[in-house]
Amino acid sequence: MNLPPHSFRITEKEGSEMIFDPQRKRWVKLTPEEWVRQHFVQYLINQGGYPSGLIGIEMMFSFNTMKKRVDILVHDRNGQPVMIVECKSPDIRISDFYEDKVYDQVGEYNLGYKVPYAIVTNGIDNYAFRFNAENKQYEHILEIPLYADLLT
Repeated sequence: MNLPPHSFRITEKEGSEMIFDPQRKRWVKLTPEEWVRQHFVQYLINQGGYPSGLIGIEMMFSFNTMKKRVDILVHDRNGQPVMIVECKSPDIRISDFYEDKVYDQVGEYNLGYKVPYAIVTNGIDNYAFRFNAENKQYEHILEIPLYADLLT
């Protein structure tokens, strides 16, 4: 993975590996996507200065009468959503074939949240975007913003 290492609590339960999610304060099944999600949340907190209390995991919302979940939702200090993160398994190559599908998914999720920042990651490749209100589309940015930069 292309994210800093972190020490996690992992156990086995009923034949499945489980990881303790400190954000949700519960054990969850350790899938490849969950591994990326857990590493990315720790990256946001430890390297990006994101307050852990303002990060939601697998947040439910409705879109066209369908229930959806955004992997990571970051809020500002007033409780307003400012960034969504879509996590994929490391074996999903988000840079080519799946690119349009993944980016369409993030765009669809953002119709409900209308956040200024979006990130797509598979733990190896990380793509960050900022919404340009003038031309009403996301523009690729070179770095994942620090939390302080989201609020300026």
